[in-house]
Amino acid sequence: MSEYTIVGIIGIFFLIAMLFSRMAVAYVMAIVGFIGYSYLTNLQVGMRLLSTDIFSVFSSYGLTLIPLFVFMGYIAFYSGLSSSLYDVAYKLVGRVRGGLAMATVMACAAFGAVCGSATATTATMGTIGLPEMERYKYGSELSTGCIASGGGLGALMPPSVVLIIYGILTEQSIGALFIAGVLPAIFMTFLFMVAIRIYCIFKPEQGPKGEKFTVKEMILSLGKLWETLAVFLFVMGGLITGLFTPTKSGAVGAFAILMIVMIRRKLSWEDFKNAIYGTLKISCMVIMLIAGATIFGHFLALTRIPLELATAVGTLDLPPWIIIGLICFIYLLGGCFIDSMALIMLTIPIFYPIVVNLGYDPIWFGIIIVLVTHMGIITPPVGTAVYITKGIAKDVPLVTIFKGSFPFLLALIVGTAVMIAFPETVTFLPNLIN
Repeated sequence: MSEYTIVGIIGIFFLIAMLFSRMAVAYVMAIVGFIGYSYLTNLQVGMRLLSTDIFSVFSSYGLTLIPLFVFMGYIAFYSGLSSSLYDVAYKLVGRVRGGLAMATVMACAAFGAVCGSATATTATMGTIGLPEMERYKYGSELSTGCIASGGGLGALMPPSVVLIIYGILTEQSIGALFIAGVLPAIFMTFLFMVAIRIYCIFKPEQGPKGEKFTVKEMILSLGKLWETLAVFLFVMGGLITGLFTPTKSGAVGAFAILMIVMIRRKLSWEDFKNAIYGTLKISCMVIMLIAGATIFGHFLALTRIPLELATAVGTLDLPPWIIIGLICFIYLLGGCFIDSMALIMLTIPIFYPIVVNLGYDPIWFGIIIVLVTHMGIITPPVGTAVYITKGIAKDVPLVTIFKGSFPFLLALIVGTAVMIAFPETVTFLPNLIN
């Protein structure tokens, strides 16, 4: 084993140890990467790497996508657009047992179409959905479980911040990733609804029946969807037809939703300022994560650990699907402790070459990563979506939320298995359009 490899292993060990100190993940990656790179070269080269990587990330034109799509989500929240989505979903499926939870999942998927963040979707729909489900006497397990799990659909439904980051790190088409995410997002929403229905058969007290609405009321409620559909179809339509690039789509989408809420007078000046502040806070966090991951990635590349690991795995006498299964299991475990975006940026330099060498489609792998990190954010001990839900439902024990998330975890496992067995479920739309 070479000195470079030993230093790389020591660096990874210190990285994991420092993560438990609760220091920000971005700073941990940057510090370990800088020290390791400086040790293997010299301090002057390490300082040059630090300044160059930070400048290149913060001046990246492609990263302007992140604040634009986050801004879209905040505008949708403060303008009350998310409440309208919830109301429509409730009128469509609220009458059946567990229907309010199904409505919440549908609203999460719809809100993801103008948000792109699992964290923002969980927090937004939790604020709206939990009081409603409490009012209709829903059990705490189902109500909190569907919020924590449904929020993850925001990271799968395009435009997705996680897919943007994956596309930047792997130099894949962000437009193709967005298009590839549509069918899996719809499929997972359907599986979540099936999970709720089965859950309510065994525990009917968790999901009592809601109000009944006439067909006319259901049809009229669909009119509230036009704003979301207009923005989504405009952004995705422009990407598919080549009218504008993925980066420009963020600007177009943000401008479109802002014009809609201003014309309808749904946004106050105070809410607009709050949306700007929230966007800056989230965007700076994400971009710092990317900067830290870039520095750490250059250190890893210098140690040749990713290349050696990819070579070692490539020589294993195992079917490719077993190796993919092992990678998914590692992501699942990692997601229990680390935020999904940080986990992806930590592991992509290691696993991406392995997957490509196995002959898998990089676009397909991006969707699989989103699904398995979704599992991690709802599993103990540190499922981030569960803790966000706990922050909203302060009187509900963490154990209850984790128990309520379990049926959705099973649905995610089933959905991921289907997409691994049949990659065409992910690649069909991108291949059709290309």
